[in-house]
Amino acid sequence: MSKTEFRRYLFLIFVLVMFSATALFGGIMEPDGALYASIAKNMALHNDWLNLNVRGADWLDKPHLPFWLAAISFKIFGVSSFAYKFPSFLFGLVGAWYTYLLAKNIYDKKTGLISALIFLSALHILISTFDVRAEIYITAFTLAAIYHYYKAHQKSLWHIIAGSFFAACAIMVKGIFVLIPVFGGFIIYWLITKQFKELIKIKWWTAILLILIFITPELYALYSQFDLHPEKVVFGNTQVSGLKFFFWDSQFGRFFNNGPIKGKGDLSFFLHTTIWAFLPWSFLFYTGVANLFQKKSRNALPKESIIIWTSAAITFLLFSFSKFQLPHYILIILPQFAIITAVYLQRLNEKTSKIFFIIQTAVSLLVAILLGVIAYFFEFNGYVIAIILVVISPIIALLLFKKPSTFSIVGRSIFISYSLGLFLCVFFYTAVLKYESGMEAGLWLKENHPKAKVKVLMYPDAYSLDFYANGDVEYLWNYEDLKKLNKQENNILYVHDDELAQVKRDYNAEVLEGFEYYHITKLTPKFINADSRPTVLEHFYLVRLH
Repeated sequence: MSKTEFRRYLFLIFVLVMFSATALFGGIMEPDGALYASIAKNMALHNDWLNLNVRGADWLDKPHLPFWLAAISFKIFGVSSFAYKFPSFLFGLVGAWYTYLLAKNIYDKKTGLISALIFLSALHILISTFDVRAEIYITAFTLAAIYHYYKAHQKSLWHIIAGSFFAACAIMVKGIFVLIPVFGGFIIYWLITKQFKELIKIKWWTAILLILIFITPELYALYSQFDLHPEKVVFGNTQVSGLKFFFWDSQFGRFFNNGPIKGKGDLSFFLHTTIWAFLPWSFLFYTGVANLFQKKSRNALPKESIIIWTSAAITFLLFSFSKFQLPHYILIILPQFAIITAVYLQRLNEKTSKIFFIIQTAVSLLVAILLGVIAYFFEFNGYVIAIILVVISPIIALLLFKKPSTFSIVGRSIFISYSLGLFLCVFFYTAVLKYESGMEAGLWLKENHPKAKVKVLMYPDAYSLDFYANGDVEYLWNYEDLKKLNKQENNILYVHDDELAQVKRDYNAEVLEGFEYYHITKLTPKFINADSRPTVLEHFYLVRLH
């Protein structure tokens, strides 16, 4: 790989990271992002690093590490959407770095760079920079663990310690199932290559022991909050063990659908999710996977590549057979997808290179048209500028990357990601978040009534208000709770339109401000179309009681 080629790929990565960084300055989306941000805010404000609470109630779902990281960021930067997103953004870059290192060590430097570039430019990674999910942390930690264990396979004690630390971090984000993508690829690799002795080597059992040691902060926090207090009501029951939930219910309970949190499974869910989540690389990836089914193609690869594609395969199958499925789960194996795609991309012959050159160009044009149509119908501020930018992007790509080659295919694909990232983070999400009424109400309160005691009346999902309002937000379950309020205090209610009439009738209530609301993570054509949007909007109000 020449220095010029290296610098070209590095420049594409740099520009992509700069585009992605614009997401740091946007708002936080409901429901999950705002919920997690409000939990971390409570942790930072009250210096309570052991208990996860939502509006004063014990919360048992996710492990502590993402909240610890966000709370530390709040302590450094203050409570803000930037501070919440910043750790996730950094660990996204860590994930890209380890994607590069792993691909570089198994293949070569060029494959490493292309893999990192593909990972960073995948649509779901771009979205996750804005709508922060725990999975981006798992992605970084699992890849780091795989890389260090790969190096430990070459007899290095330091890498055993590092790999176990990162594996433990992944567990403290999501649970013990993350050991499947971490160790699954190695176990299958050892079995296929008949390295059976690896399964009984002391260093790997030492790694398991180190993982158990490293996760003790999480175990202690769960034990302290739940197992020491069997009287607490969680999931409608007492005698709930945080440790049992951590080791079983939150993972295998979801997989077998017999835990407290249930879902519905669809075997094809992640097949079609990958198509959009891994844009603009989906078609190259699926072709690369099909190519792996050819024995001749597999034999041409380093034997260690088995670790990559088997790790992805078993995790993908696990997700597909699970009864609990969410699109962002696929993030965990996008680095492996990126490496598989990068390897296949470099093995294209002249004919297939031309075919994918045309396909990526077609994808670029289709994305530009789709974004332009959305901008036209949504009519957000600056939508004309957004349309011009998404139209110009494929034109620039056509002019810069004229001849079919690996770099040209990568270049045209990256311009698709530039368009998507710029459109989503700078224009679209900014406009959509105006309909997240909890955030808008919280920001309005900060400016106009910063010392008010904020209450939410019978609407449990307004977590963005919890985050953006100053201090703690109290939840009122019914009108009996409302009657108990001290009328002498500066109480301001966040009330849905359905409750407003009764509040105004039964209490001396003053409407301070109204806000439009829509569930912005479930977009529909009626909402996107500015003409029909008013028909799907709900309304919330801030009301002062006298």
